[in-house]
Amino acid sequence: MVIFLHNRYRTPGGEEQVVASLRRLVEEQIGEGAALLAADSAQIGRLRAARSLLAGGRVPPALLAELAAARAGGRVILHAHNLPPAFGWRTLAAARRQGARVVLHLHQYRIVCANGVCFTHGSDCTRCHGANTLPGVRLRCRGSLSEDIVYAAAIALWQRRLAGCADVVIVPSRFAARRLEELGAPLAFEALHILPPPIFDFAERSGAGEGGYVLLAARLSHEKGVDLAIDACASAGVELRIAGEGPLRRALEARAAKRAQSGAQVRFLGWVGAQELAALRAGAALAICPSRSENFPTAAAEAMAAGLPVIGTAVGGTPELLPAEWLAEREDVGALATLVERHFADRAAGELALARAREICSAEALAQRLARIYDQACE
Repeated sequence: MVIFLHNRYRTPGGEEQVVASLRRLVEEQIGEGAALLAADSAQIGRLRAARSLLAGGRVPPALLAELAAARAGGRVILHAHNLPPAFGWRTLAAARRQGARVVLHLHQYRIVCANGVCFTHGSDCTRCHGANTLPGVRLRCRGSLSEDIVYAAAIALWQRRLAGCADVVIVPSRFAARRLEELGAPLAFEALHILPPPIFDFAERSGAGEGGYVLLAARLSHEKGVDLAIDACASAGVELRIAGEGPLRRALEARAAKRAQSGAQVRFLGWVGAQELAALRAGAALAICPSRSENFPTAAAEAMAAGLPVIGTAVGGTPELLPAEWLAEREDVGALATLVERHFADRAAGELALARAREICSAEALAQRLARIYDQACE
């Protein structure tokens, strides 16, 4: 039995989709039972969140009940994803006392970094190191002094306890492993497992040649480079459709409105569900991933699986997915515009994208790797 533990973000993103895909992988490909125990940051008040963080997380009765029921069926694995603020090392320790093995899946860097993305004030940041989290307070990485202090204290207090509760650790890319080592995270780096997000559904062929616009699916935040996509598509003279929500929506809409004066078309679609996103990909000629910081570009992998060529920036884990000839340097709008023009409605590139997505992210291949990780956790 595998119990997935996840504290959802206030603004849903790629991690929520990856957790759902992994649960499906366990049930359909590995053949084990799977349950999800989740909390939602949008429903946790700031005071309650602060208390939970400083206490090292809570132990929900529902988890103990799940563990008790699961033990009767054999081995039990707690597959933990984003933990704060609701969960923490105490949650994992309680599971281990009940006989579960713990797989800690680090989609981001919150074991050291308060905002989780190692990106602040417009650029990459690795100033915090190990338990030294004071730079995050000084830089106001959470945007609120009180919240900055709470996160910095909680990370410093419980970082090693959290890492010590994990039987194995998973990261989504080689870049993520290097970044965590650079941050001084207390992990056994020689034993880290790299597991990209699994994808189940692949197009039979690329339909990019019949597409009519560029698609960007991302959280509307500075590190995702949405402003770069707006400028690049305007320069290339093609329509851009943006699926996602986030704190910069108003500013980005204002930027797009200025660009519209020169004839550039930008449509903001807000958060969309899986079916609507699939329909958007089916009608697109190209996808774009212009991030300033990226651990692993899940949305890009899903677009490739839909048969879309994807262009992006050579940052983080993106070069592990996209070929070098589809990449521009960070912030290089001119190079992105050139790539848009070159690969818009490029069916051959779409077929290459489809093949590459199958090679890296197919559910069948990743199921075998995840099963071996679970076996190692139980040794």
